[in-house]
Amino acid sequence: MRKILTMPLLALAVTVTVASASAQTVPQDRAALTQSFAPLVEQVAPAVVNIYAKRMVRQRNNPLFDDPFFGRFFGDVFRRNRPKEERSLGSGVIMDGAGLVVTNHHVVADAEDITVVLNDRREFEARLVLSDKDTDLAVLSIEPEGSDLPFLRVRSSDTIRVGDIVLAIGNPFGVGQTVTSGIISGLARSQVTDSGGPQSFIQTDAAVNPGNSGGALVGVDGLLVGVNTAIFSRSGGSHGVGFAIPADLVAAVVQAARNGTGLVRAWVGMEGQDLTADLAQGIGREKPGGVLVADLYPGGAAERAGLRQGDVVLRVDGREVRDPAEMQFRIATLPIGGEVDLTVWRRGETLSLALPLEAAPEDPPRDVVDLAGSHPLQGAKVGNMSPAFALELDLDPMQRGVIILGVRRGAPVSRFDFRPGDIIRGINGQPVEGTRGLDRRLADEPEQWVIDVLRAGRAHQVRARRNS
Repeated sequence: MRKILTMPLLALAVTVTVASASAQTVPQDRAALTQSFAPLVEQVAPAVVNIYAKRMVRQRNNPLFDDPFFGRFFGDVFRRNRPKEERSLGSGVIMDGAGLVVTNHHVVADAEDITVVLNDRREFEARLVLSDKDTDLAVLSIEPEGSDLPFLRVRSSDTIRVGDIVLAIGNPFGVGQTVTSGIISGLARSQVTDSGGPQSFIQTDAAVNPGNSGGALVGVDGLLVGVNTAIFSRSGGSHGVGFAIPADLVAAVVQAARNGTGLVRAWVGMEGQDLTADLAQGIGREKPGGVLVADLYPGGAAERAGLRQGDVVLRVDGREVRDPAEMQFRIATLPIGGEVDLTVWRRGETLSLALPLEAAPEDPPRDVVDLAGSHPLQGAKVGNMSPAFALELDLDPMQRGVIILGVRRGAPVSRFDFRPGDIIRGINGQPVEGTRGLDRRLADEPEQWVIDVLRAGRAHQVRARRNS
């Protein structure tokens, strides 16, 4: 459990049930208040598992131990960079009878051996099928060896409400499977983790602690509504503020694992921001809420759908979006291919636009080259930025230009303090159009180079003369 200090849904083994709000009632008498969750726990707990992950890590060396003189007399006796075994503990949920298990990415990240232990103490070696840092979800596969496996069905996240009763099931602190109860405290919580991925978390006051990561958050109908992933805590223990990944996103990731195609999310090609009260007043909208279109990627899906700067996206597929994080979450639950309907406000009018659901393009191709010649960038490895390449590098996919991927030590590029991740935008006032265009501009060999660089979102210039 991380400590925070500060597609349709599956139509195969995982089914989605929409619960009627009218079917939920408040207890009316003492008899109702003394009812037990035990029958529900007996039904769902067997599908929640413990996960043990083993990884090898290297300890940092004392520089003294790397000294050749020291090593000559003492050999490897005092060296501290030997691999050390590290074990992590978490929880998981069996998603179908074939043995697919969902857990958190951070539970199994970099693990060499993963063991899944069922509620009845059966143990299985697990194979990692898919792991995604952005969603903090991972899917494992175990072989049931002909026996039936219990599993949980999924309930659409859109059917839950603040105040609904939920149970959190997992293995906190390794004490054994534990069940806690509480209510849904909040929905669509964003900025909970620093993963940068789609964030629209369910908040609950059901006690969750380290070891609950990857465990189930279930409703009183016995259906999975979320996977526990994080807590807000100053001590490392539960303070009644836990967060779960909504079942809609869990279902999308599990379906991608089942398809065997890997997880590819639709990329909108748009930069949005919260529509605050001040911004709403400025554009003539009566109330805040929604996603204000701040920038569009040329030729991207959003631009081709007809979105314009200054538009406000109100709904995705008929469902309200209150901020960019919630819009990103809605898009992330939909499969590539086809379109999704956007409800958009534009200068007092409400429009319906069809947004293509497509992967981030690698246009232009990355065309990675090593720069040679007599110029300040000699010794740099560079490539063309594209949305797909930027996402692969964990960078802003809206950025354009030529990115420095590597710097050869001792070469001119290192002496001029260029760094990997710098984006070259122009030379001597002329824009750079791709790696080939950069090569040509550098080959001109002027008396002075003025190179426009974007570093960590900030623009600056590097100046160099030919005799530097």
